[in-house]
Amino acid sequence: MSVIYILLSISIVVALVFFIAFITAVKKGQFDDSYTPSVRMLFEDELIKEQPKPSVKTKKD
Repeated sequence: MSVIYILLSISIVVALVFFIAFITAVKKGQFDDSYTPSVRMLFEDELIKEQPKPSVKTKKD
């Protein structure tokens, strides 16, 4: 029965260590997306070309 208490306490300590490591990685920007903005720049022109241009009407008297 005492083995269960030891294993439970060890598993809680390990879980806390991993949680602290995860929080530290998030704060340091480990999971920031640095790839998508560079790819979005390549396809920006195509998105602009697909939008219809507003027609300019001239007033003729």
